[in-house]
Amino acid sequence: MKAIVVAAGRGRRLGPETSEIPKCMVSVGGRPILHRQLDALAAAGATDFVIVRGYLGDRITAPGYKLRFIENPEWAQNNILASLMFAEDEMTDGFLFSYSDIVFAAEHARSIAASDAEVALVIDRQWSETYVGRIFHPIAEAELASLNPAAASPTIHRVGKNVVSPEEAVGEFIGLAKFSASGATHLRLAWQRALALGLDAPYGRAARLQQAYLSDALNTLSESGVSLAPVFIDGRWREIDTEEDLSRAHALVNEWDR
Repeated sequence: MKAIVVAAGRGRRLGPETSEIPKCMVSVGGRPILHRQLDALAAAGATDFVIVRGYLGDRITAPGYKLRFIENPEWAQNNILASLMFAEDEMTDGFLFSYSDIVFAAEHARSIAASDAEVALVIDRQWSETYVGRIFHPIAEAELASLNPAAASPTIHRVGKNVVSPEEAVGEFIGLAKFSASGATHLRLAWQRALALGLDAPYGRAARLQQAYLSDALNTLSESGVSLAPVFIDGRWREIDTEEDLSRAHALVNEWDR
């Protein structure tokens, strides 16, 4: 099984933590974020690890893992979706996907890997607890998700920042997903159609395709009839976006390690 991690950004909101290393190499509970991700993904059956790198990419290391790198030379100008699509040729047989700034329990990786949906998203039902006392990353920045009320089985209708209200949200997309071979084909086709209009054209809620989030593409897939299946979890993950997040995450991951 292949896993693709988008690790091209700097992570300026982590301040001096990323002055000499990329965001994915910042230590949480004594170990780099990426190392914790790789362990969880490997526990779920991943054996092929593709890292999309940019800022200080040559400083990404993971002893014990053979990593393959895709270069994103435009990392300073683009966002998650455009960065991911530098690995478009790696998607043919499907893949697990992860943001590079999240830590999560191995059980969550195993749950998403077991999904047979075309596209599956890990959704945290306890998302609101994460925002209690979280000053520098407000709820407005959460990628909240809502369900399609007309679907026979639970499917994600909309997902993203400022797309779903907290009142209608069933949870928060944590940045961990699985695309089957057909799901990856849908994603690639959606990207190619958008790219044909140009990187400067609006896409989803983004003013420019180049600055679009993965959630913008996920909503495009949902609108076209592709089923987005939720894999529900209850906590045991954290996003490391700010220095405050990093401080709060240390104690949590140390609990997982015990």
